[in-house]
Amino acid sequence: MKNKKLKKTSIGGQAVLEGVMMRGEQSMATAVRDQDGIIRVESKRVTPTKKRNLFFRLPIIRGVCSFISSLVGGTSILMRSAEVFGEGEPSKFEKWLSEKLKINVMSVITTLSLILGLGLAVFLFMWLPQTVRFGIERLVGDGFAFDVWAKNFIEGGLKLVVFICYILLVSLMKDIKRTFMYHGAEHKTISCYERGLELTVENARNCPRVHDRCGTTFMVFVMVISILVFAVVESLIGGVVERGLRILLKIALLPVVAGLSYELLKGLSKTNCWVFYPLKIPGLLLQRITTREPDDKMLEVAIKAFKTVEEMDDDPSIPEVKFIVPLTMDELKTQVVDKLKSCGIDEEAEAEWIISLTLGIKRDEVKGETLVSPKNIDLINKLVEERCSGRPLWYCIGDTDFYGYTIKVDERVLIPRPETEILVENALKVINKNSTVLDLCTGSGAIAIAIKKQSDAMVTAIDVSSDALVLARENANNNDAEIEFIESDLFSAVSIGEDRKFDVIVTNPPYIKSEDIDNLQKEVKDFEPKLALDGGKDGFDFYRIIAKNAKNHLNDGGVILLECGIGQAQTIAEMFSGFSSVTIIKDYENIDRIVKAVL
Repeated sequence: MKNKKLKKTSIGGQAVLEGVMMRGEQSMATAVRDQDGIIRVESKRVTPTKKRNLFFRLPIIRGVCSFISSLVGGTSILMRSAEVFGEGEPSKFEKWLSEKLKINVMSVITTLSLILGLGLAVFLFMWLPQTVRFGIERLVGDGFAFDVWAKNFIEGGLKLVVFICYILLVSLMKDIKRTFMYHGAEHKTISCYERGLELTVENARNCPRVHDRCGTTFMVFVMVISILVFAVVESLIGGVVERGLRILLKIALLPVVAGLSYELLKGLSKTNCWVFYPLKIPGLLLQRITTREPDDKMLEVAIKAFKTVEEMDDDPSIPEVKFIVPLTMDELKTQVVDKLKSCGIDEEAEAEWIISLTLGIKRDEVKGETLVSPKNIDLINKLVEERCSGRPLWYCIGDTDFYGYTIKVDERVLIPRPETEILVENALKVINKNSTVLDLCTGSGAIAIAIKKQSDAMVTAIDVSSDALVLARENANNNDAEIEFIESDLFSAVSIGEDRKFDVIVTNPPYIKSEDIDNLQKEVKDFEPKLALDGGKDGFDFYRIIAKNAKNHLNDGGVILLECGIGQAQTIAEMFSGFSSVTIIKDYENIDRIVKAVL
């Protein structure tokens, strides 16, 4: 492999919290494995080098730009990855900043982190070495002072020692140790690509974890070149520059040092000539500390980031993607409500149902600062997208609650409505354990299941749709309800005789006028089965058949209860004028909803 010509790439990277950022010519992508083990990716377009202003592409200048970009952008990306992986609820101070001062908390933290980081760098790598060197001069006494070159070489050596000690010290921290492992994954992935191997975990695992183009090597070059640059400038200035002014001079010269270090790093990465290898050795050795052997899951993350950049660089049409980050319950509810409104669904209740059912909590608990994980946000977003297509909410969810029982629903059956519970409630008043009950047009089996579970009566359920009966049987099994199911067009398959009569018949038949179906809500007319909606020209087709045949299937004193649409109750009641008594029962909105006839 040493003699094989490498396949060079401009893609470089950075380890972040539980992930890796990769940057190419036209794009960058950060891949992070969240707490649910899912790899999250955020990608964005960047301005290609060739399209930048010529001045910013000049040698040295481009290095300065790259240094500043890495410093600011790297911190921002690191904090962004922490948002994805982070846990815990925002503090009261964070909430106060966001709500009262309208301040982006993460932006504030990023800025403060950058300032504190620069301050720490100045202290450790400028003030401390200079103070130690000054202390050595004081110990020698008699006004002793090192010359310009000796000063800078001593301070440079001290800086290198501080740097190594700092890396060794932070590497003992669990989070930093894992970050170093992701650093190793980044290098192995790039090395795997450059060796012309297929980007797989197996191939990357066997590649080296050190690389010529590494920030660690860059920092070594910065410290070495700073010795030469500071010494030359001090020699040219002449006189004695000490203490604070000397630190300010070093800060002012830092861009020049960074620019020179960038050019040296870039130049050495293009050659494998043994002559230049001694210059690479210090950086490669230090990379043995700043990188660790990654596990396979870390390699998966790094490969995902690399491939995303590679694909985006090759195809400018691929859109940018944002991270899905944890949200508070209040933030998530607002987001879901806004999405539903944009689809013409202006119901806050639906947003609460989608969130509560996905999270397995009560609807009134959809509030507060509790964080919701990206995994659950994914599930919620998928439900919202499906709901925005017009598909009824309960089809999207997959089931609904009816009379305290979970009923599976889909396009094969009508979704049980709350008012149908009134039908069950009134039926149970005349049903006991020894009753025989017939549920006509059972659909999902909701009515039959509720009656069976509440009374333990003998229940038979009928529907003309074989598909509906498949689902009804599944619901009965799921609710441990023993029910006889018969495929029949109303009474057509039910034998007439004393041994096949019932004490109670309940039914919620189709009652929408044929001409009105196209005017129903989109989720009803386009998704719910027309067979369960269409009641014929005037909406009474099924009621006429039931009224004509009900006596043949009821025991003496038997009861039939029929749910009906708005304005239909009186007409239906007249159809049962041959029964001993007929009663109309209102629903909770004072609408005539149930017709009860006693034989």
